[in-house]
Amino acid sequence: MTDGNQRVAVVSGAARGIGAAIAKRLASDGLAVAVLDLDESSCGATVSAIRDAGGRALAVGADVSDEASVEASVDRIAGELGAPTVVVNNAGITRDNLLFKMSVDDWDAVMNVHLRGAFLLTRAAQKYMVEQKWGRIVNLSSISALGNRGQVNYSAAKAGIQGLTKTLALELGPFGVTANAIAPGFIATEMTAATAERLGVSFDDFMAAAAAETPVRRVGLPEDIAHTASFLISEGAGFVSGQVIYVAGGPKD
Repeated sequence: MTDGNQRVAVVSGAARGIGAAIAKRLASDGLAVAVLDLDESSCGATVSAIRDAGGRALAVGADVSDEASVEASVDRIAGELGAPTVVVNNAGITRDNLLFKMSVDDWDAVMNVHLRGAFLLTRAAQKYMVEQKWGRIVNLSSISALGNRGQVNYSAAKAGIQGLTKTLALELGPFGVTANAIAPGFIATEMTAATAERLGVSFDDFMAAAAAETPVRRVGLPEDIAHTASFLISEGAGFVSGQVIYVAGGPKD
């Protein structure tokens, strides 16, 4: 692809973990990638990896829960990389606690980053997709959307992502835009390592316990999610929309 017709993707929460893996995979697929995270300087490693491999990437600092920040970032991406017609809403945080211990601030923080953030970034980019009569939206949900003790905020946000995805598919489908959600199971990232630390167990033991409950007998890697995103964003996935794909190593209820 030349710069003139190269697809441009925006991946939020792409400084590390699943977002970084998706950003690098999309770059290897031939897309230019805006690596978006709260702190622009934290995006450097992902951007360098993409550029070192011959790809085009731009580090972008933005608070996805802030409307003005998102709008300014998408305008910048359109000006420096090109019209963004691929959006991967991956940015997320956890503020785990049991219901009776959970503060309103912790509820709002999780809902704002996951759900409000996905809404704002998608809304800002969809005009470019509609103009080009082509677009791909991939939202990161979670197996926790089915319910998970100590994560009432996270579970509600991830369930909301699924409803958002299905509605986006209905509204934007006539314009050549697909919208799908990936719902990972246990993925080995800094976030799951932090969960293990909070629970007072070693990360190795935490992963071993998760693997034992997974049909394929291993935990997931960020690259597992990146492979799935790559397919959903590909030209060949144009008839796949409104779906929630559980990437969890086995069947789920």
